Amino acid sequence: MAYQTIYPFTNEVLKTYDNATDSDLETALDKAHLLYKKWRVENDLQERKIILHKVAELLRRDADKYAEIMTKDMGKLFSEAKGEVELCAEIADYFADKAEEFLQPQSFEPIHGEAYCIKQAVGVIFMVEPGNFPFYQIMRVFAPNFMIGNPTVLKHASICPGSAQAFEDLVSEAGAEIGSFKNLFLTYDQVSKAIADPRVQGVALTGSERGGASVAAEAGANIKKSALELGGNDAFLILEDADFELLEKTILFARLFNAGQVCTSSKRFIVVGQENYKKFVNMVVEKFKTVKWGDPMNSETTLAPLSSAEAKRDVLSQIKLALDNGATAVYGNESIDHPGNFVHPTVLTNITKENPIYNTEIFGPVASIYKVDSEEEAVALANDSSYGLGGTVFSKDVDHAKEVAAKIETGMSFINSGWTSHPEVPFGGIKNSGYGRELRQLGFNAFINEHLIFSPH
Repeated sequence: MAYQTIYPFTNEVLKTYDNATDSDLETALDKAHLLYKKWRVENDLQERKIILHKVAELLRRDADKYAEIMTKDMGKLFSEAKGEVELCAEIADYFADKAEEFLQPQSFEPIHGEAYCIKQAVGVIFMVEPGNFPFYQIMRVFAPNFMIGNPTVLKHASICPGSAQAFEDLVSEAGAEIGSFKNLFLTYDQVSKAIADPRVQGVALTGSERGGASVAAEAGANIKKSALELGGNDAFLILEDADFELLEKTILFARLFNAGQVCTSSKRFIVVGQENYKKFVNMVVEKFKTVKWGDPMNSETTLAPLSSAEAKRDVLSQIKLALDNGATAVYGNESIDHPGNFVHPTVLTNITKENPIYNTEIFGPVASIYKVDSEEEAVALANDSSYGLGGTVFSKDVDHAKEVAAKIETGMSFINSGWTSHPEVPFGGIKNSGYGRELRQLGFNAFINEHLIFSPH
């Protein structure tokens, strides 16, 4: 596996990194495990709090530096990368501030005796992360586990090694002890070896279904807890009374942020009623026409290239598959004459259930729009998916929108807005979108020992 920074705007190889050796892996696991043992005895929570706040401070101080590293690694807009840096700083601050509260013992009813749970670290956590959010995906796992006392070891996507190394350097600069966080450029065989190692006590992965199934199988075979986020085909329901002015302000973010490479971005737009459907299709086309592709470092660019040449090939082949099976491209599906990994924003309609793309996540700037005659049909179509990560309901009646959202089989629902992520709200899905939660206290508890202490009457 070659770890390279290949700038998606030019496809120029900027830097190549050497793979980690088995000795590197052994050293990393040994140092992390020794630190876990030390933290169990000398649990200096306040010192780790100071360090995690320092991580946030450094992120904000050097936001331009980290944003450019991410842009050069995977092509996202520099402005969006700066937003990702700020979100990472917010997550770091949040868990630094909340850890003491989240680690408080939990008391139970004293029916048969005194009973309570103490919250304890479990050991080294191994994470496998994707390239679409090179810092954010790491921070979601690192920040809570650092405060708990679980050292973390990372295998990042091969397309963003610069970001992975920069994150390790950031943690070190903040003053964290050696072993707190380690990035390793591992092969798939070494990933299996790491998961099987008895010093590793949990595995977190964000990625594809195939990758998730492989990691979950390895974790299960070795009796290790895992948490998986495996993408989605999120439904965006436009009810009959939807606010189209608000929709117009929302659509580009909902579908084209990060060039559409967001697990929780809206992929399937389900519109109730013929008139609303026509109006919505026209609106999406007109909004997509305003997008300007180009240099992601340029502030005037609004559509970045996809993260890799392979990602571009995958999306183009998915569009072709949809069209070959009867779908209509009402906009887009045009080539962009540029060496970068650009895909023209595309709007697909007339997708039937028999179309192979019906139950497939398109990880790029493609909107699939469906027409239904009733709210009940909208809910049924939204639920007719092997995925269940997020989703949106648009209606001027917020209470009714919440009622409809509760009928959707998904892990997260957003009312009158596109997807979002904040440290204080949990993140995760169901079905083939994975299991477990990140962020908030649910994410904090993902790899924690709820240790019962019981003293009978």
